Amino acid sequence: MKLDILAIAAHPDDVELSCSGTLASHVERGYKVGILDLTQGEMGTRGTPALRLEEAEQAAKNMGLSARENLGFKDVFFEDDQAHQVAIARIIRKYRPEMVLANAVSDRHPDHGKGGSLASHACFISGLRKVETEMDGNLQEAWRPKAIYHYIQNNYIEPDLVVDISSHWETKINSILAFQSQFYNPDSKEPESFISRPDFLDFIEARSREMGHKINVKYGEGFTVERVAGVKNLFDLL
Repeated sequence: MKLDILAIAAHPDDVELSCSGTLASHVERGYKVGILDLTQGEMGTRGTPALRLEEAEQAAKNMGLSARENLGFKDVFFEDDQAHQVAIARIIRKYRPEMVLANAVSDRHPDHGKGGSLASHACFISGLRKVETEMDGNLQEAWRPKAIYHYIQNNYIEPDLVVDISSHWETKINSILAFQSQFYNPDSKEPESFISRPDFLDFIEARSREMGHKINVKYGEGFTVERVAGVKNLFDLL
């Protein structure tokens, strides 16, 4: 299966919190969209890896994704090195996305900046034909996405572009709430975490409203770019 967009995330729920509205809006337009989670989030305060995988699958259904995979890298301890880059390149060559969305270039959780850098490097080496990878016993062809955009996560980063997600706000919220183990649940007996406080989802809404305000819409999701974005028609910028 060829994807139009592949979102790569250090942890299950990174995408949901940061750019699920963008993914849902493109699914509605007929694009094929998928997610590659790098870890199972096993170092998280709440939940279990098995439960996170179940929640990730439900979130994928809520967004209408065509594919979702998890590479099982070690949460917190994965590195931006050759082995991890090649593992991601194998998935990039499998799905041949035109565009990759990756973790923020820097953030509160060190895995986010590290994951963003790792995804970017993997996109580059995926385009090198002398870097050989196999899938199902067959050599894969080189493939390099045309663009990489980094979604904005916990820490504020001034966006280079903002996507209007006003029509997909409910889908974004439903995809986030699929991760019931991670967010506020008054019946939970697990320790409170940074993201399980009752006001955390208020922050997510405030951030989306802030991004939307920049382009005169109700809700938005912001991204930074690695290279200057170009258009053929100035009216595409409206």
